[in-house]
Amino acid sequence: MGKKQLLSEKRSFLERALGRGYLYLLLFVLYVPIVLIIIFSFTQSKVLGNWTGFTFSLYQNLFTGYDLNANVRVDPNLYRAIGYTGLIAVAAAAISTFLGTLAAIGIYNMNARHRKGMMFLNSIPMINPDILTGISLFLLFVFLGISRGLATVLIAHVVFCTPYVVLSVMPRLTQMNPNIYEAALDLGATPMQALRKVLLPELRPGMISGFILSLTLSIDDFGVTFFTKGSGGLETLSTFIYADARKGGLTPELRPLFSLIFLTILVLLIITNVRAYRQKNKLNQ
Repeated sequence: MGKKQLLSEKRSFLERALGRGYLYLLLFVLYVPIVLIIIFSFTQSKVLGNWTGFTFSLYQNLFTGYDLNANVRVDPNLYRAIGYTGLIAVAAAAISTFLGTLAAIGIYNMNARHRKGMMFLNSIPMINPDILTGISLFLLFVFLGISRGLATVLIAHVVFCTPYVVLSVMPRLTQMNPNIYEAALDLGATPMQALRKVLLPELRPGMISGFILSLTLSIDDFGVTFFTKGSGGLETLSTFIYADARKGGLTPELRPLFSLIFLTILVLLIITNVRAYRQKNKLNQ
C-alpha cells in the first residue's frame, strides 16, 4: 500500500506540474506580445524591438497628431479609422445589447424544446469563421442592391455581436426567480414597467458583460468589416492596420493606441468582475 500510495502521489504531482506548466506557457504566449507592445510604446523607434530610450513622444504624437521630431503630421487616416472604429463599436454594442437582451428574454420563455433549438441557432454565428460571415453578408448586400459603407458595416457588426449578448444574458435569466415578473404584473405593473423595473435590473450584470464583449469584438473585427465596408474610403483600425502593414511597416503611434485600448478594456473588466463579486457576496449574506 505504501508503494502504491507513493506512486499515486508522484503521478498526481507530475500531472499538476504539467498542467500548471501548460497554463503558464499559454499565458506567456498570450500576454508577452501585449507586454512588449506596451514597453515599446515608450520609445521613439520606428521599428518594434529597437529600443532608443524612454520617452512619451509616441503618446504625444498620438494625442497632438503631429510628430515634432520629424516635423510631419501623423497619418490623418489613422484618426479617421479611430473615429469610425469607436462610432461603430459603441453603436453596435448598444444595439446588440438591446436586441440580445430582448431575444434572451424571448428564448427563455419558450418551452424547453424550442429553447434548445433557438440556442443552437444562436451558437452558429459564433462558431462560423469571420470570413464566412463577411462573405455571406457581402453577397446579401449585393443581392439586395444596398451600397456598402458605414450602415452596412454597422449592420454586420450587430449581426455577429448579438448572439454573444444572448449568451451573456441567458445565465442571469436562469438564475433569476421566474416568479418575480408575474408578481410585478399581479401588483399592478404594466408589462413595460415590469420589464424596466424588475427584469432589467436583474439582468444588468449580464447586459454589461455582453456590451463589453460586443465592444471588444467590434473593435477587433477585420473579416466582416473588410467585406462590408465597400470602396468609399471607410476604414476601421483593423482594415487600416492591414493596409498599413502591406506598405512595409506599422505606424509607430499604433503602439500607444494599442496599449491604451488594452488597459481600458482591462479596467472595465476588472470593475465589472468586482461589482459582480460584491453583488454575489451580498446575496449570500
